[in-house]
Parts: sequence; structure tokens; C-alpha cells
Amino acid sequence: MTANRTYRAAAVLLLSGISAPALAQADAAEPTGGLSEIVVTAERREQNLQDIPISATVFSGEELQKKGVTNLNDIQQVAPSIAINTFNRSTFINIRGVGIAQSAPTSNPGVAYYIDGQLIPHEQFIGHSFYDIESIEVLRGPQGTLTGQNSTGGAIYVRTPNPNFNETSAVGDFSYGNYNRVRAMVAGSFGGEDVAMRLAYVHEERDSYTRNIAANAQSQPGNLNMDALRANLRFRGADGRLNINLRAEYFNVQTDNNAVKRQGDTVSTDPFVIQEDARSYQDQAGYRVSGEVRYDLSDSVQVRSLLSWQDGYTHDQTDGDRTATALAVPANLPTSGANRALYPGRVSRGDTVFETLLAEVNLLSTGDGPLSWVVGGFLMDEDVPVTLLRDNRNTRDFLISSSDIITHAKNTSYSMFGQVNYFVTDQLEVLVGGRYSWDKQVYTRFAAAGPALNPPAVGTASTEQLTGKIGVNYHFNDNGMIYLSASKGYKAGGVNLTPNTPNFIPERNFVYEAGFKTELLDRHLRLNGSLFYSDYKDIQLSSLVGGLPVTQNALAGRAKGGELELTGQFGGLSFNAGVGYLDAKFANSACISDTNAPGTDAGCPANLRFVPKDRVLPFSPEWTVNAGVQYTFALGDVDVTPRVQWSHLASQYATPFPSVNTLVPGRDLFDARLTLDFGTKYKLEGFINNIGNKKYVATQIQNSSSADGGIIYGAPRTFGVRLKVEIGK
Repeated sequence: MTANRTYRAAAVLLLSGISAPALAQADAAEPTGGLSEIVVTAERREQNLQDIPISATVFSGEELQKKGVTNLNDIQQVAPSIAINTFNRSTFINIRGVGIAQSAPTSNPGVAYYIDGQLIPHEQFIGHSFYDIESIEVLRGPQGTLTGQNSTGGAIYVRTPNPNFNETSAVGDFSYGNYNRVRAMVAGSFGGEDVAMRLAYVHEERDSYTRNIAANAQSQPGNLNMDALRANLRFRGADGRLNINLRAEYFNVQTDNNAVKRQGDTVSTDPFVIQEDARSYQDQAGYRVSGEVRYDLSDSVQVRSLLSWQDGYTHDQTDGDRTATALAVPANLPTSGANRALYPGRVSRGDTVFETLLAEVNLLSTGDGPLSWVVGGFLMDEDVPVTLLRDNRNTRDFLISSSDIITHAKNTSYSMFGQVNYFVTDQLEVLVGGRYSWDKQVYTRFAAAGPALNPPAVGTASTEQLTGKIGVNYHFNDNGMIYLSASKGYKAGGVNLTPNTPNFIPERNFVYEAGFKTELLDRHLRLNGSLFYSDYKDIQLSSLVGGLPVTQNALAGRAKGGELELTGQFGGLSFNAGVGYLDAKFANSACISDTNAPGTDAGCPANLRFVPKDRVLPFSPEWTVNAGVQYTFALGDVDVTPRVQWSHLASQYATPFPSVNTLVPGRDLFDARLTLDFGTKYKLEGFINNIGNKKYVATQIQNSSSADGGIIYGAPRTFGVRLKVEIGK
């Protein structure tokens, strides 16, 4: 048996960086009671989890359910070295302290997020497709060859199930819990000889964890109502060489905006009590359509092409003063800075639209020889119109604007890439990959926090960069591998909102990594680990200058650390554990922009603040730990599985400036669930999350001209029941 075929039997924990996103499929359980087999089908070629040199965590859809992962934020509780903070319109994902620490229409995240091969280029719309999932992969470290732009920190790939030919099946997944949470997901696959379709729909609603006790309350921030629909139409040619997937997805998420606890609130010390008088809301909706074609030119060469169109918007309104008592500026006074300080009451409204065209073409080898390769090209063309308005005359509903920010960003990105893997011997493998990217941004400002600009201010930024990876891997016979690699990721530069503010340049991350993967005790135990050193240059950070957001290349950073993950299966007993250690600090001292700077700071000019060398990087918890254990036993004809799990996320700061208003304290959360499996059709589960009812800070929001900052607290104790029904499998 060849090494490749032997390792194809490896299961569930790690994905690789040689391939793009993978689709994990669980085969039958090991007859010895060990780890079940998982076949990984890469988006570009079939790969093996234990055979690919990168630190990564992979979950099948079934594993996500067993671990209680129901949304994107939950991933940080089951995968090491990842921190996720969601607030306002955005979800910030940082891996090993690298990713995103700012949100602006001209900037991009540093962790690439894919759904069924489609890059989702902005952080506003990455959390709305978390249903009917086949697998999810968290790749740590730059993915500068096949992923390319926006991958200084890593990548996350979500795959949804393909419809199967000659098969009809359906699944229903229904949950009910406290806070009136209702979630219903139904999916069905209908397959003929050469045509198959899968449809999936989800509805979820939940009351807010927070009470708005204002007598004149117009909304209850934190309420959720979501609907989403997805379709996948699959074709294949009669000779099996041609495969086509046509995908479409629609989502509509309506909330009463974020429940933000005001800093120093004197109304109530209860974290889940606020007092706001504005009508707050946040509506996000959009659709994605794509076509993916694969054609086998021969037995050893395949061509793949992907074309995608994405259209999404966010409409929101926010109580800018976070109170029910602050007064707006009277009609007889101008809305000057001095008067706004005396009368801080205000309402803010925002509208952001993303219209994105993506295309990718690959040519790749599919044979079993010692040489494998892939080459390709990528194109992105998008328009991002943004309107941000502030009403300093009213506090309940937006009526008239006191400040207009009206802009339009035109982003284009092109790249060419290739990677070669070659087995010098049966065990020794070398790889070389590279990608060259060209990025251009044209940013037009029609109004910038004041009267209309005549003529509009137009800024242009063009950047290009070479990224990639080199590595050496040694594969042990039937027992694992060790690897050494050096990789580079890059995030494009751009134009700032404020006229006469310099452009920001690309962010780069160089990572040197060593790791191992192994299976022990006749495939009952899997142990994977990695060590890394990161040289992080020209970090993109945000601040406010004159009340307007500015992205700046603040400082360099250095980080070192590692991850260790363990999975075990011994008959009915299974367990998992993961730990990540991160020492991430600024590599030099500098004065950087900060609107809250109190005059001068350590000799810095006004509106600048001093950041000393060795201060911890934002969103860089030192320790991330998770562990879980479950045991399945038979009770008559029913399989009963109790499970308990724990996650620890160490403290982190939301900005480079440590204070009580930027600290996200560490937390320990415990969950439990009990699953009753009645056979091939029905599963019933009871669950309790955050058993100890831990009150913890999930996110710190900083002050801005549109709205005051504050705290978003994580979910309190939640509990409920879940029923899953499968037919036709």
C-alpha cells in the first residue's frame, strides 16, 4: 500500500495548506473501536489530512453539532489560537494575533473566508451561512499561494453538502431554547442519473439577552430574526469527465442592532440591562450566485473554473449616546463640536453595499505520481458605496443629517499563482509555491463629515506583491509526518476616508513553522503539533482623526508560539483537547494616531499616542485551550451519549492602548449535552451552554463620532432541546 493511500485513512483534526478548502467525509467507524476514517476531497485535488504540512483544525458537520457549534463565533471555543469578536456590522477574526483590528470600506480582513470556493472579501457577511454544513477548516498561518490576498493570518473554509446522484434524502434539524430561541433547518437532496439538486432553508429567532428598561424604548437591542436559503444544482457528463455546480444563496438578518452596555453606566450595574431611547436596528441582506466547472482533460490533468457574483447590504440605525436621557443640540444652536459636547444626544444611520464579481481558473494535476502541481489565475472586481449620517438634532429616530460621509470605493485585484509538490524519495517531499498579486483601489469621497465636496475628492492606491511558500516534509511509513515551512501572506493597501490623509500600504506576515502529525495505539489516538515564529510588518490599525476613521500602518510585530491537538477514540469513549500558546508583541516603539490621545503622550504630537516596544498586539490571547469528553452506551435500542466540554480564552486587548475600556478579560466556559440516538432517523438532544452562567465581556467597542463605545457581553446560561430527523440516508 502506498503512503498516500495509507494516510487517506486518517481522521478528523487537521487540514493542509497545499490545497484549498477541503470537504471532509466520514466513512464507517473503525471495527477496532478506534478513530473513524475521514476522506478529504480538496477543492483542487484529493488530499489527506495527516499528509499535509500545516497547522489546522477541521470539523465535519456532525462534529460541529456534537460540540454545540451553531455560529461562527463558537469556533474559537473548539479551535486553538483563534479569537473572534463580532460587533456593529463586522466580525473580526484573528489567528495567532493576525487578521483584522479595524473596519473601513477601503480595508480588508487578514483571514480569508471562503464558502464553497467563493472568497467572501469583507467581514460584514461571513457569519450568515452557518447552516447545513459539510465541513469547516481553520488554517493557521499565511496562505499566500492558493488563497493569496487577505491571508496574513490564515484562512477559514466552509463547505456545504453536495447533492448525490441517484439519491433522494431529507434532513430536519429543530431547536428550541430559553430566550424564546427557535431554530429550524430543513434540507433535501433530489438526484437522478446525471442531475442532482440540494435545497436548504433555515429560520432562527431569539429574544435579546439584554433588557432595554427605558420608559420610552423604541427597540430591544440584541433581538434576532434570520432567514436564509441555499440551492446547489449539480450536473455531470455521461463520460464522467465534466462536473458542474450552480449555487445560489439568499440571506436576510434583521436585528434591533447590538446590545451595548454603556461604559460607567449609572442606571444599572447589571451587564444585561441598558437604557436607550432610539429606534435601533441592523438589517443585513444579500445573495450570492456562482458556477463551478471541472473538466478532466486527461487521466492526469483537470481544468477548474469558478465565477461568482455577490450582492449584499447593511442598513442600520444606532442610539449614538447609548442613553435615554442625553439631549440633542437645540434647534437654535449650531451642531459644533462644543455644542455636541454639551448636548451629546444623537442618532446615527449607515448604509453599506458590496457588489463583488469573482473569477478563478485552475489547471492542476490529478495523477498519483511523485509530482503534483497547480497553476491558476484570480480576479476580483467590486463596488462599495457607503453612506454614513449623523443626526445631532434628534435622539429617537433619524430625521435630518448633521454630518454626511458619502463615499464610493472601486476595488480590483488580479493574481497569478502556482505550486509544485515533488516526492524526492518515497518519504521526502519538497514544495514551492508562489503568487503575484496586483491590487488597485479608487476611492471617491462626495462628502466627508461636512458639506458636499465639489468636486468630489478622488484617491487612488495601487499595490503589488509576491507571496508564497516553501517547505520540506518527511512522511513516516504508516505513522505520520514532520514538516518545515516558510510562508508569506499579504493584505493590500488602500485609501483613507479623510482627504489629505496618506494612503496605507500593504500589511505582510512572514511565518516560519515546524510541525508533526502522528497516530498512535493502532489509530486510537491522534496527536498533531506545531511551533511557529511570525515576523509581522506594517500592521494596519484604525483610529479616528477629526471624528473620521483612518487606517494607518502603525508598527511591526513579532510573535512566537504553537499549537497541540489530541483526539482519541476507544470504543464508546472519545475525547479531544487543543491548546494554543501565543506571545505576540510590537517589535518597535512609535507614536500612532488616536483621537483619544490626551494632548501629548511620551513626547508624541497632539492626537498621537505612544506605543512602546513589547506591548501585546491587539486580539492576541496568550492561551487558548479547549477539551471535551463523551461516552456512548446502549440503553435498550437507544444509544445514549453524554458530553461535557470546556474552553479557556485568555485576556486580550481590542486596541494597542491597554485600559479598562479596551480589555477583554479571559474567560472559562463549560457546556454539556445529552444525545439520544434512536437509530437511522431520529436524534434527540438536550443542551446547556455556559453552565456556570459566567458573565463575561465578549467585545469592547471604542468611541466614534457616530456612537459612543461600550461593552457587548457574551451569552449567559442558555439551554434547550434539539431534534434531528434524517430520511433516505
